[in-house]
Amino acid sequence: MTNESNQPIVSVVIPTRNRPQIVVRGAKSALSQTLQSIEVIVIVDGPDRQTVDALSQIGDPRLRVIELPQNIGPSGARNTGVREAKGTWIAFLDDDDQWLPQKLERQLELATSSTYEFPVVASRFISRTPKGDFICPRRLPQASEPLSEYLFVRNSFFKGEGCIQTSTLFVKKELMEKMPLEEKFPRHEDWEWLLRVNAMENVQILFVPEAMAIWHSEMGIKRLSNVHDWKYSLDWIRSTRHLVTPKAYSGFIATIVSHFASSAGDWKAFLPLLWESIRLGKPRPMDICLYLTMWLIPQDLRQRIRSLFKKNSQTKPTVLKEISP
Repeated sequence: MTNESNQPIVSVVIPTRNRPQIVVRGAKSALSQTLQSIEVIVIVDGPDRQTVDALSQIGDPRLRVIELPQNIGPSGARNTGVREAKGTWIAFLDDDDQWLPQKLERQLELATSSTYEFPVVASRFISRTPKGDFICPRRLPQASEPLSEYLFVRNSFFKGEGCIQTSTLFVKKELMEKMPLEEKFPRHEDWEWLLRVNAMENVQILFVPEAMAIWHSEMGIKRLSNVHDWKYSLDWIRSTRHLVTPKAYSGFIATIVSHFASSAGDWKAFLPLLWESIRLGKPRPMDICLYLTMWLIPQDLRQRIRSLFKKNSQTKPTVLKEISP
């Protein structure tokens, strides 16, 4: 698909800082898309000459590198990329992730077929771990299922059942201008944005059913979302309670908050968090079981059980041809 006006159809926005080789890998995957009418905007979040120099070696005129004078955080960097974008559509890519070649083409086809003013298109992705590759999410949202429940309510003991990953998001620039990412949230900001725009009448969230991205979770790559801070997560869900159902509120505490609190060994939080889930949410028996599992079964044992379950039970959806590293 081409654009006769010479303006890019899609603007890819990649925030980064101090990870030159990793962001080069991600940028190359974006530039290798079958949809050629794109620009790739890398926002270097603060002075970082090494990253700027590494990206300058790519030599593709569709790549734009913007080095900010100071660090403003991932959401601020993404919002800056949106303001700089020339395309009608925005696609976000985390610097340590990759795309499969047909991602943007498939998402554009689905988005332009929507009857809604603002389609938001996600996809499945490959979770690449030291123990193997796994397809996430395991299921897509059901018709009329509240988005908050799809994201936060589990029907099994294993994570990855329902999720939307930032590097799969494809959205109109106009929507991002109307509803930018909330820069006050250092974590969970993608969930907050999804819940906020989903409350709009003219927004539709869609999925390409195949895996279109690679989420790298190798040991040694530090992600902000991996930092354990259960008090922050609790404050976040409290501030977002008007956007989630009571069932989703309990589900978030039973899995996300309790995971961080139990990993920190903060047993003083055990009863208060359980009471919070009951008092302000609508926990199911499954949520109580998940909550107890988070606290009573060591994390390394849970991970081993989860790995065995994935190896024995997962059937992979179609994965289109992968790019070379």
